[in-house]
Amino acid sequence: MAASTIGLLHPGRMGSAIAAQLIAGGHQVLWCPAGRSAGTARRAAETGLTAVETVPRLLDRSAVVFSICPPAAAEEVAEDIGDYSGIYVEANAISPQRMIAIADRLRATVVDGSIIGPPPDEHSTARVYLSGPENAVERVRGLLTAGNAEPVPLANRVGAASALKMAYGSFQKTSRALAAVSHAIAGDYGVGEHLLREAAAFDGNALADPDGLPSTAARAWRWAPEMLEVAETARELGLPDALATASAEVLSRWADDKDDFDLDLPTTLRHLHRE
Repeated sequence: MAASTIGLLHPGRMGSAIAAQLIAGGHQVLWCPAGRSAGTARRAAETGLTAVETVPRLLDRSAVVFSICPPAAAEEVAEDIGDYSGIYVEANAISPQRMIAIADRLRATVVDGSIIGPPPDEHSTARVYLSGPENAVERVRGLLTAGNAEPVPLANRVGAASALKMAYGSFQKTSRALAAVSHAIAGDYGVGEHLLREAAAFDGNALADPDGLPSTAARAWRWAPEMLEVAETARELGLPDALATASAEVLSRWADDKDDFDLDLPTTLRHLHRE
């Protein structure tokens, strides 16, 4: 693909890493330093971004604009682009509902993007999932042909890439929060070494092997009360108990599947939805 001029709103750690991949592909990446911190300016300079005076100037010169910012700022950043009519890659970790609402408000052609993995560099690879209008998705995919940001086109549907990010993040982030509470409980009672030994013997990754979930549903009637006991333990130690009570709520959705070890996976997942 011929070299393009691309705008970036605004260069944080992940945004700068994606920009570096675009620059490696021969593209020019613009950013606007107005109102940004010295740390951001340093990062932009190290990455090789080209500074422009204002966001409108950035938009005038950019065929494609990437928004990669903290989730809470997604709408505010989108509002900055006004009547921009190019391709706007909304690549923040936001819900499909917020993604669609942002797309509906903009004149730009919106590509829904989600980035999974560490900031890409010579040692690390990230996947950049893309969904939305096919021609726009293909244009963005073609920009990411160099470096370690791997573009992955999805369905022709705004919201699909964001849904994947939410599904992955739900497990990735929550599992670490759960691990922190588990180690805190064990540490308070002086049994941390034993927890580590049991963890090392633990077999299975439910995200990578969902075929084990029907068995979970069949046993959930026993596990839900156990999670309430975990919640009580956490509360008594001054630890957060919401994750344990939320797990009990999830498990309670399978109450009618008690000891039904003939469940299939689609039925198991369907029973999680409220009727």
